[in-house]
Amino acid sequence: MSDLGDFEDYEPDDDSSSSGGETADAGEAEDDFEEVDVSPAGSDRGIGTLSASEGLIISEEEDDTCLRAYVTVENRSAVRIGSYLIASYPDGERLFCRIVALEYAQEFRSDDATEIHSRRAMRQDDIDENDYKFMASLEPVAVLYSEGGELKRRMTDRVPKPETVVRQAEDSAEIKTGLKIPEEGVFVGHLSVGGEKVRTAADPPTIDYRLKDDYESGDPLVFRHTLVAGGTGSGKTHGAKNMLRQYLAEERRYPIEDGRDVSPAVVQFDPQDEYAQMHDDNPAIDADYERRLEREGVAHGGVDDTKAFVPKVGDATYAASHHRAEQVEFTIPFSMVYDNPWLIAGSALNDNQYGALVSVLLPRFKRQYGDSGTYSQFKSFLDDPALQEELDESGRVHEATFDAIKRRVYGFDDVFDQEARPITDLVSEFVRPGGLTTVPTYHISDSRATTTVVLAVASLLVDEKLSNDPEFDRIKETPLLLGMDEAHNFLTDADSVQANKVIGKFADAAKQGRKERLGLFLITQDPQDIADPIFKQINTTIVLNLGDEDAIKAVNIPSNLEGKVPYMEKGQMVVYSPDNSEPVELIGLPRCLTRHGRD
Repeated sequence: MSDLGDFEDYEPDDDSSSSGGETADAGEAEDDFEEVDVSPAGSDRGIGTLSASEGLIISEEEDDTCLRAYVTVENRSAVRIGSYLIASYPDGERLFCRIVALEYAQEFRSDDATEIHSRRAMRQDDIDENDYKFMASLEPVAVLYSEGGELKRRMTDRVPKPETVVRQAEDSAEIKTGLKIPEEGVFVGHLSVGGEKVRTAADPPTIDYRLKDDYESGDPLVFRHTLVAGGTGSGKTHGAKNMLRQYLAEERRYPIEDGRDVSPAVVQFDPQDEYAQMHDDNPAIDADYERRLEREGVAHGGVDDTKAFVPKVGDATYAASHHRAEQVEFTIPFSMVYDNPWLIAGSALNDNQYGALVSVLLPRFKRQYGDSGTYSQFKSFLDDPALQEELDESGRVHEATFDAIKRRVYGFDDVFDQEARPITDLVSEFVRPGGLTTVPTYHISDSRATTTVVLAVASLLVDEKLSNDPEFDRIKETPLLLGMDEAHNFLTDADSVQANKVIGKFADAAKQGRKERLGLFLITQDPQDIADPIFKQINTTIVLNLGDEDAIKAVNIPSNLEGKVPYMEKGQMVVYSPDNSEPVELIGLPRCLTRHGRD
């Protein structure tokens, strides 16, 4: 059968006659074939339609679900894996879903893996996509419905009809409801897909992502702990500062047991001395950017109530020309060892030696010297040969055990009882509602001394928070966010007495954080080194670029997001917070909300 082109080439002879033998009228116009418009009338809606060619299935079993959409030619270049789509039901409910795979399939049965096809394509400037189907595989996320004028979500419990139009999700309320993102809370960043911000028709066009921070829908997530993981240059410190700045907003308050609403105190352990800069404004934030931040309800600007509590360790000197925060020098009093004897146990004492230290030596020393006993006096106490002989003969501490303890608790001369005020005398200044305290340790070259200082101060805070009979009411009664950069150096799981005691203490703190208004804010580039009992208590995980495979596996995020982590640019992140939202990609703010970086 001839095609349309064959007919267009045909022209009748001049002497042709009609069936009645009469010559055709020369003035009669020849009949032309009318061109047919193959495009349907009206304007297209959405990006394509749901296809039932391979089944259209919504199932409780993820592997049985089959939801595919045909994407029209003009929309194909704009579609991305991870994009959010809406498919409407006839009664007005909507299926909120996400693209999980994109596929070209042949429109007609043919083999294009041939020499002729390939060489023809190599000589052409473009590709005729009309010869192919472009299919998007969709993952159903939630069904959206209205109740009492409010948009709500529920699990996907119904299947849409074939040929239902699917459209890009471009309404802020639809997207936030579909992903279960709270309207209010602590700002983290803007929703993104593949490194590009999701945009809507609203003003501002971006979707802000926030963490729940009130008691109406459960405990504030700050007291259920946060982990920020990212490699060098990923922007984790920049992002951590921006988050901490939100907790220091003037309006941020939490109720405590006596009925008052109290601003939280933030204590940040700072091995690179970067967080005291939060005292100062960022000169890169101009008036226009400031208005944008205020429009989105993002707290910004330097925190006036910022103090750097500098540990006095031996001859180490602290220089701070990069920030204008007040500096307060302090020391660790040896009396803190009474409640935390593992501070001088190091990683070398075995259980037998540690038991002798805790049950015999320290109690006897305290009876002799009281709470004012110093580390120097404790060394002199251990140097008494009569004491060693007495304990050995009585069978309380074997001579070899005594010698082992003495060798291993030496070496803390630069840590305890230095020429500065004890931290226990500075508690009211150290923990301040609405204030930021940083503890820089960059100036300390001895890693053992650094670990002792950080764990001593952190334990003071944790012990007071968990105590039923606290010595310092200021700590007990103030909501507290305990931040720890390079947390893997202090909260690692190891086979030693000290590590076991530290992990046990902080695991208890993490478990009781909601009750005691204590939140852990851990920052690390090696999340796999953080002890599992603590890691399991983390509710919100924020992951920036990580290149190490073990580190990526350790953060335990969904597999569809896990593969994106090594390719994320600076400031891109994945947030996995099951009690807050669906797992999502975000882009953090390009400018730090306070001063950041040294000139």
